[in-house]
Amino acid sequence: MKTKVEEEKGPADGREDYTQDGTVDLKGRPVLRSETGRWRACSFIVGYEVFERMAYYGIASNLVLYLTGELHEGTVTSSNNVTNWVGTVWMTPIVGAYIADAYLGRYRTFVIASAIYLSGMFLLTLTVSLPALRPPTCGHGVKDIDCNKRATSFQVGIFYCALYIIAIGTGGTKPNISTMGADQFDEFEPKERAQKLSFFNWWMFSIFFGTLFSNTFLVYIQDNVGWTLGYSLPTLGLGLSIVVFLLGTPRYRHKRPSGSPFTRMTRVIVAALRKWHVQVPHDPKELHELSLSEYVNSGKSRIDPTPSLRILDRAAVKSRSDTPWMLCPVTQVEETKQMIKMLPILMTTFIPSTMLAQVHTLFIKQGTTLDRSMGPHFDIPPACLTAFVTIFMLISLVIYDRCFIPFIKKYTKNPRGITLLQRLGIGLLMHIIIMTTACLAERRRLSVARENGIVGKHQTIPLTIFILLPQFALMGVADTFVEVAKIEFFYDQAPESMKSLGTSYQTSSLGVGNFLSSFLLSTVANITKKHGRRGWILDNLNLSHLDYFYAFYAVLSFLNFLFFLVVAHFYVYNVDVVESKLELQKSVTSSSEVSKVGKS
Repeated sequence: MKTKVEEEKGPADGREDYTQDGTVDLKGRPVLRSETGRWRACSFIVGYEVFERMAYYGIASNLVLYLTGELHEGTVTSSNNVTNWVGTVWMTPIVGAYIADAYLGRYRTFVIASAIYLSGMFLLTLTVSLPALRPPTCGHGVKDIDCNKRATSFQVGIFYCALYIIAIGTGGTKPNISTMGADQFDEFEPKERAQKLSFFNWWMFSIFFGTLFSNTFLVYIQDNVGWTLGYSLPTLGLGLSIVVFLLGTPRYRHKRPSGSPFTRMTRVIVAALRKWHVQVPHDPKELHELSLSEYVNSGKSRIDPTPSLRILDRAAVKSRSDTPWMLCPVTQVEETKQMIKMLPILMTTFIPSTMLAQVHTLFIKQGTTLDRSMGPHFDIPPACLTAFVTIFMLISLVIYDRCFIPFIKKYTKNPRGITLLQRLGIGLLMHIIIMTTACLAERRRLSVARENGIVGKHQTIPLTIFILLPQFALMGVADTFVEVAKIEFFYDQAPESMKSLGTSYQTSSLGVGNFLSSFLLSTVANITKKHGRRGWILDNLNLSHLDYFYAFYAVLSFLNFLFFLVVAHFYVYNVDVVESKLELQKSVTSSSEVSKVGKS
């Protein structure tokens, strides 16, 4: 019987102690399972994420109030500038994923991008600290809203320059850090495979733990002490997070760059179009495919033909020309299919991301008009309400992982409890409830304002800010379903050689959602002001009609949910890559044995 030490370290000869999923060290050598990866390596990656999220949300959570208070931007302008920046933050990971998968690998791409990220944070801190770079003030005792001094074009420009340097840096960190964390678990080892199933739940837990610190402590510092200290702390936090990540370098497992995923997919599409009139054979064995040994030797997985998107199978039909732009292996075709068939699911996540964007824009702006007092000597900063998104996310995530999954999987026999699309669907349904709740809360806010004759832009309505608590809390619960399902789905369903690109689907969902928020906010604001009407969204929220705007978002969420039901119904999950690769190895082994017998 094996001892626990033997089970941890593997056989004495060490042959079976190497990982079987193709992971290597930084020098490209095979790695020992007992000395690398698993939660021991992930602890450094998760530690990085806690401090990095503290840094990012230390800027993002209160940015709309900095733009309105210090740069004197209006409701629509400030909200759109926030969502445009956040949209860029979440779109640049497509480029970072491409560089990692095609050229540098995840680790090196991440380290370079982290340096860019840190330089942007440092510059941003200088813009709120140095007299030459920060907006002028009117002195003590004068509120920002009453100050008529304005920032120069240079000061505004350098501020936004720093923000977008941060966006470029996050482009290389976001798609690679979570994917690298998942790479630390070898799916061919049962215990590690089981741990990987809960990785993304605890990954999101770490994200929101860092976010909670930002939405409470840092937001309070920014509102009550000053922006210099409020931005210096996130910058120090980011520097610390990078140090934590680098300390774990000897323990990390790495996946080799596998070439440009965009080039491979483009070749399949071009080859299929060039052979448009070619008949696809009924027998899949007649299609072009590499030998079994080539896949085993390269550590890659072979993918069998599937009936979906058969139009692309033309790329694998044998022809006179065997150039990569005329003939592609079946596995390459199937990889392209897997990335394309996720696009409709990706489209259904744009509207939820738009709803999520309201948390850091309009939801916070609502809070500035309400009674924020908690006792005689303390006023809660409006942005602190975003902490309740985090708190309810953390609570619901633990309940989901520790209670719901063990209970429901007894009936579903699914290791995840429910499928990823079922989890996503529950979250989409919750978004309808959230925007309906926000609409009702806003109607109550406007009703109290009318009852008290409050029409001034800066007048406080005698209604507690905690009337907004339900919409923040429900958004946290919805994130447990939507955001975790998104990152796990796009990672899980992406082919092995395109995991970073798959993860960038999740980030691009947030990016498009934020850009869509900017477009809808501007469009609705302009349309509703036509023909001399007051409009729904004004700088003075006490004269606006955000309740109509939220009702419009509730209808959009409902229509999106119906679209999701159709798309999810026709989606077919990929074949388990582990089982497929094990069968491939068995086939190669058996064929080699037959060859030996024949020779003897």
